[in-house]
Amino acid sequence: MKIAIVPGSFDPMTLGHRALIERVAEQYDQVVAAVMVNREKTYLLSIEDRLCVAERTLQGLPNVRVIADEGMLIDLYDRLGASAVCKGWRDEKDLAYEREMAEWNRAHNPRFVTELLRADEAWADCSSTRVRAMLKRGENPAHLLHADAYSYLKEKNYV
Repeated sequence: MKIAIVPGSFDPMTLGHRALIERVAEQYDQVVAAVMVNREKTYLLSIEDRLCVAERTLQGLPNVRVIADEGMLIDLYDRLGASAVCKGWRDEKDLAYEREMAEWNRAHNPRFVTELLRADEAWADCSSTRVRAMLKRGENPAHLLHADAYSYLKEKNYV
């Protein structure tokens, strides 16, 4: 079975993330969307809320499951028996960062494979950073979020 991991902070998960995961799900038997923790980041949403938003965003995708993991991606890769980690990129800055991370992961786990996928044009300006900025300004980011995820954020008073 070919297993792909799509990791991220997902603070929050957007429709751009869903579009990427849908593409990955066409290529792999199982996709694990891994809500990860980076101790160097400050999050708007708790890990529980990020997990709930991700589950709502990815509902209906039969070969996709969502997990939360606070460990190292290189260890999760082995625990899940993954075939690849799939990451999206929107611009050259993203691509350079993801290449650097891929090299680090490969250096620390020789079995580690990273597949870099360019974001669909329609989602090139969609990011969690943009959603958080809109929320802070009191703007409505509903067009960037799954309707059920947006409802959840409203219930939790993020919107």
